[in-house]
Formats: sequence, structure tokens, C-alpha cells
Amino acid sequence: MSPNPYLLLQAVLFPRWRDVTLRRPEKQATVTALTPSFLASSRVFEDKLLPSPGLTSSMSGPPSGPTPNSTTVTQFLFEGFSSFGWPHRLVFFAIFLSLHLLTLSSNVIIVTVIHLDRHLHTPMYFFLSMLSLSETCYTVAIIPQMLSGLLSPHQPITVQVCATQLFFYLTFGINNCFLLTAMGYDRYVAICNPLRYSVIMSKEACVQLASGSLGIGLGMAIVQVTSVFGLPFCDAFVISHFFCDVRPLLKLACADTTVNEIINFVVSICVLVLPMGLVFISYILIISTILKIPSAQGRKKAFATCASHLTVVIVHYGCASIIYLKPKSQSSLGQDRLISVTYTVLTPLLNPVVYSLRNKEVKDALCRAMGQKPLSS
Repeated sequence: MSPNPYLLLQAVLFPRWRDVTLRRPEKQATVTALTPSFLASSRVFEDKLLPSPGLTSSMSGPPSGPTPNSTTVTQFLFEGFSSFGWPHRLVFFAIFLSLHLLTLSSNVIIVTVIHLDRHLHTPMYFFLSMLSLSETCYTVAIIPQMLSGLLSPHQPITVQVCATQLFFYLTFGINNCFLLTAMGYDRYVAICNPLRYSVIMSKEACVQLASGSLGIGLGMAIVQVTSVFGLPFCDAFVISHFFCDVRPLLKLACADTTVNEIINFVVSICVLVLPMGLVFISYILIISTILKIPSAQGRKKAFATCASHLTVVIVHYGCASIIYLKPKSQSSLGQDRLISVTYTVLTPLLNPVVYSLRNKEVKDALCRAMGQKPLSS
């Protein structure tokens, strides 16, 4: 049986009106004169329908700073896809779940094949396996929560869990950026300095590059998480996203976020513009070297070794740049959410699909793993 909407409305509005009115002595008699049933209805609503301290607060948005009567937020709610009806959310759930399972299985297959096939024990495929592992961890940090939100859009998430999700999202997202940069450097050395390739891209150098990428990701994530969750969150608790990200969280803070916005911009420059610049320079040198190759067949083969990496780089950096490098004045959380779906659901799938469909060596290794004759033989 649905509750009386009038009682629900009075139960929501009465506690806040009561707190303000009691500060004015001339109005205390009015509060005292209210009927016990009116008081009871507000208490029932507060105790039964809004049990969490972090959620018994105003929905009007974050104030300019914490006030004595503001409620400290201990839990958040994701806005996510709650504006869509149940049939649409069910369709989204089926699509995103299928893509997520396909991404996980594809990345697991790539890592397994690279590990088992000795023909793929080269620097390029070492970085590809590291990227597949990183993409797997990245999607696991985001997609399960999003799928849960599609089925039950009003589940709360504690501040601690939100901080943990943001930490792993940033760690592996930034790690992906620098792994793609390392893969670009690998292609540069292979094409522009082939005679010294085995010396420059030794096993130790590859491990150092991969470890450095993860280390940068961990460091940047720690900076961002401590910066964001060092802010006070009071009253506003609805995150305009389907996972915990920096910009939506900063909009909920009830304190000045200028320093945090600067930190976020500097980090975005370091993890997007700097790697993009390095990859861009690498491909300028690669293309200039390829154009000097006399035979058309040689130029085609050299371009083919870079095509898969370049495709993943353009999509990965393109989506991330639109979200994190766009000026705050032009930022639309709804638009960012749509791009984030591409960035968190489709881009991780692009990596194994592109490298498996466009790469002859990977396809041959898959055939050998299944006991079939390689396609190139």
C-alpha cells in the first residue's frame, strides 16, 4: 500500500522548518502547538525511509561551506541511468553485461596466448599483455557497480567504497595511458632503430617501463583521492554519474574546490597531454622513416605493425581528452556520462578486438593454441 503523499511531504519538510523556527522565540509556541500525529509522521519517515545519516539531507545542492546544521555525508547515491525506465535499463544491462564479459574473456585469451606461445615473447606483445591485464582491472573497478545500479538504481555506496573505486579507476586508467606510450616507443625503436632494437628494448627495459607506468598511476591516484576526499561533503549526496569520478565529486563538496580543480587539471595534463605528445612525436619519426623505405611492400608492412596501436591510441586519448581536458565552463555532466560509457565499456573491448583481428601473429598464435593450422602457412 503506497504511503499518503501529503504525509510524506510534511514529514520531509517539517524537521527542517522546525529546526529553523525553534531559533526564533516568538515562534516556539507555534511548534509546540503542532499535533502529535504531525510530529510522529516526520519521525516515521526519517527513521523508516531515510535510515542512513548520510542520506537524511537536502537535495538542493552543496552549500558554499559547512554549517553547524549541515549533515556530514557518509554515503552517496549514483544518479546513473535512473532517469530511464525499467525496460530501457534492462536493455542497457543486457548490452553492458555482454560487452563486459566479452572484454574480460578477450583479454584473458590474449594474455594466455601471449604467455603460452613463444613466438609472441617479444617486447610488443609483453606490453600488449600488460595492457590487457590493466584493462581487465580497470573494467572490474567500474562495470560491476554500474550493472548493479541498472538493476537497483538507488543502492547507496559508502564514502570509503567510493574512494576505493576512484583509486583503482585512476590507477589503471593512468597506467593504460603510459603503457600505450611505452608501446609507441617500442614501435619507434623497432622501425627507426631496428639494428639496436634487441639491446634497447631488453627484458629489463620492458619491465622497467611497465613498472614505471604502474608507479605513475599509483602516485597520481593517491594525489587525486587524497585531494578529493580531503574535502567536506555535507547535505548533497547524489553523484551525477554512474561511478565515482573526480569532477562529479568536486561538485558535491561544500567547500572551495579551486585548489582541487587546479590539481585535477595538472594531473590531466601530465597523464594525457604529455603521453599524447610523446606518441605524436614517435609517429612523426616513424612515418618519416617509413616513407624512406624504397619498396611499397616494405612500407605497407611497416605501417601494418603500427595500425593497431595507432587505432587504440586515437580512441583512448580522444575520449579521455574530451572528458578531462574540457574547460569547466563547457563541462556537461550528462555529456561526460555518455562519453564515459564509451571510455569505460567500449574502449577496453577495442584493444583485444583490434589486436586480434588486425594482427596476423596473434591470429596465428590463436590457431596454434586451438590445434589448427596457422593462417599464414
